[in-house]
Amino acid sequence: MTGPEEGYKRIDKRSEIQTLLAVLSEPGGASLVLENKDGRTMPVLVREQQPGAHLLLDISAVREIALDLRRGHPFRLVGQTQGMMLRTQVLAVDACQQRDGRLECRCNYPRHLEVLERRQFFRARLRLGMEVGAILRNDESAVAQGDLKNLSLHGCLLELPPSAMSMLRSAHPLETELCFPNGTRFSIKGIAKHYEIELERQVVQVGIQFQPPNIEQERQLWQLVREIERESARYSTAGGEGLLRSLLFQTDVKAPPPIARRNAQRYATPMAKRLARVAGYLDAQLIELQTQPRIDSVQLSRHADRLLALHDEDREAVLFGVRCLFEEAPLVRHCLSVAVQLLDLAVQSRMPHDGRKAVAACAMVHDMGKAFLPDALRKAPQLDANQRVEVHSHVNRLTPCLEGCQWLSASVVKGVIVEINERLDGSGYPAGVRAEDLGELARLAMVVDVVDAMRRDRPDRAAWRVADVYQHLKSHPARFDQRWVKRHIETFGIWPIGALVRFESDALAWIQRLGADGEPAQVQLTDAEKPPDSSLGEVLVGEALQSLGKPLEEIPISL
Repeated sequence: MTGPEEGYKRIDKRSEIQTLLAVLSEPGGASLVLENKDGRTMPVLVREQQPGAHLLLDISAVREIALDLRRGHPFRLVGQTQGMMLRTQVLAVDACQQRDGRLECRCNYPRHLEVLERRQFFRARLRLGMEVGAILRNDESAVAQGDLKNLSLHGCLLELPPSAMSMLRSAHPLETELCFPNGTRFSIKGIAKHYEIELERQVVQVGIQFQPPNIEQERQLWQLVREIERESARYSTAGGEGLLRSLLFQTDVKAPPPIARRNAQRYATPMAKRLARVAGYLDAQLIELQTQPRIDSVQLSRHADRLLALHDEDREAVLFGVRCLFEEAPLVRHCLSVAVQLLDLAVQSRMPHDGRKAVAACAMVHDMGKAFLPDALRKAPQLDANQRVEVHSHVNRLTPCLEGCQWLSASVVKGVIVEINERLDGSGYPAGVRAEDLGELARLAMVVDVVDAMRRDRPDRAAWRVADVYQHLKSHPARFDQRWVKRHIETFGIWPIGALVRFESDALAWIQRLGADGEPAQVQLTDAEKPPDSSLGEVLVGEALQSLGKPLEEIPISL
């Protein structure tokens, strides 16, 4: 049905109105325009929507219009959603009140919305938790498997492994097949118009321009774009919780493993491949933070549960597997490794299940405030005083992003996220808290964090051997709680799982399991000083392991 002005269309269906209003409910998503005024847009927040009843608006930022609104002056809410300019019908306020220092007004619920569609210029973006696989093929039968990141009527953005580069340099059309969780497949040919290599994440972002679609393909594309927008509304900060999930994103439990970049990669162990799903979530959350500054509560809970289940199944395999994810971004590798080690210590300390889950979850995201820092700052070999202050700000930048994670214990958030960078002598950050004000969890977390960080390359130094890290911690008793340093050494040993070791026979092997005496009980041979990949050699135990002789030295490999 045509709207009141040329180009606008009217939306009358209740479910579609609710979906679109969810977009206006996001911070910064809505503006208010008074009718018959100067057309100025003023920032408001759609605090609540009760379909068919009312909207609750927070007008605290524009209190000067409260008098006009109380007198019944008509207005519209306007906003922009994916590919559309959106506005409500003319509305009017029926009540205003002060609450907790905020000024809130209630108005009638719109019976219809008006939209100006511009989808051909916009790409529907997949949010965190929305996973769509993609297969890229050329005429020479080469295949690359990756992930869809956004979609429009004219093209899409894919993330592919670096091995796909040879396909992308071709000027010939490539076939793109999109693979949705419910089994829906869509294929279309196109040209790789641009690509960008992200070295840290080991991915290639590729922009595909579709060839002109036929009528059926255009109809399918239109439907896919609309469904992605609809599903995206469910992941908004407010208003989307009650929306039904799009059928495209309802997983068929009988379906084969989903098409995805990480599923196509080869890993050193089966456990490493299973851990890659958790790493994939952290990578996606890290990227999402840059545009949507909040930690997704549901996704964090789900992947913390996954990590706990894998650890319960085989702790040694998890400790080794997390060292095999060398193709992930450094920040993701560090966060996941700290989470695994803290979880392991929490289990051994007989911490209750809910506490273990909160510890693992907080550790998984503890450094993600660095997503808000410029790349140049994170990679700088030396920092001046002002730069150091900015880097230290990552802690305080992250904590507001956790407001939706109400299931996390405040004490665990404090110990694992807020105070993990503090030191007993007050030399840490962000608050310079001293020993008498630091709890046990913070004392433990700082030890785990420092051990893992020092075993990795940094712009200003190479990775350390674990023995040298332990010596460093023991030589600074004023900074680190020596009880937890000792506990760390007793738990993980001087030849920890995931260490590359040279034996008396000159053989190189990765430690996979330790005996009760802390000595290697299972190793896997390698012929190169490089991260553990699918080319590792024979697994040795018992007499075969003894034939290697005693372990002589750890070879530090930054993972």
